[in-house]
Amino acid sequence: MKTAKILLTGPPGIGKTTVTKRLASLLGEQARGFYTEERREGGRRVGFVAITLKGKKAILAHIDFPSPLKVGRYRVNPKGLDEALEELEEALTEGGKILLVDEIGKMELLIPRFREVIEKVLSSPWPVVATVPARPIPYAEEVKKRPGFTLIEVNRANRDLLPSKLLALLTGLSGPEKQGR
Repeated sequence: MKTAKILLTGPPGIGKTTVTKRLASLLGEQARGFYTEERREGGRRVGFVAITLKGKKAILAHIDFPSPLKVGRYRVNPKGLDEALEELEEALTEGGKILLVDEIGKMELLIPRFREVIEKVLSSPWPVVATVPARPIPYAEEVKKRPGFTLIEVNRANRDLLPSKLLALLTGLSGPEKQGR
C-alpha cells in the first residue's frame, strides 16, 4: 500500500498552519509532530512558538531573544525545536504514526539538528504532512521536488475543506502496513 507524503504550500497567512492544526485535532493520537504559532504582545507580532502535538511549547524565535541566528527581525532560538524534534524521533522509532511538520522554513532550517531529523521524517515509511513556504528557499525547494510527494497549494477556496480531505486520504493509508485502529 502506498504511503501518503503531502506538502502544503502557499503564501504567509493563507492558512497552512490552521490546516495542520485542524488535521492534528482530527487525527488525535494517530499524529505526532508540531506546528508553529505567532507570539503577540500588545497586538504586535514579536515572535513564534513551536507547539508539539503532545502540548509542549518552546520559543522558536523572538525579537528580543539573545541569538546570532536571525530571520528578518526575529532571532532564532537554537533549542526552540528540541521538544518537537524529540517527539518526531520518538514517533519514527515507535512507528505507526502520521507525522506532521509545520513548517520546513527559514527559521527552522537555521537550527542544525532540524534538517537531520526532517530528512529521517521525509524518508520514513510513515505518512507525512509538512508545510513549505511558497517563496523559494533552497532546502524547501529540494523537498518540493522529491519523488512520491504530492504538493497541494493552500488557498482561500480549499483551506476549510483540506483537513477533512487529508484525514480521509491519510486514514486510508498507513505506512509499510495498514495500521490497526
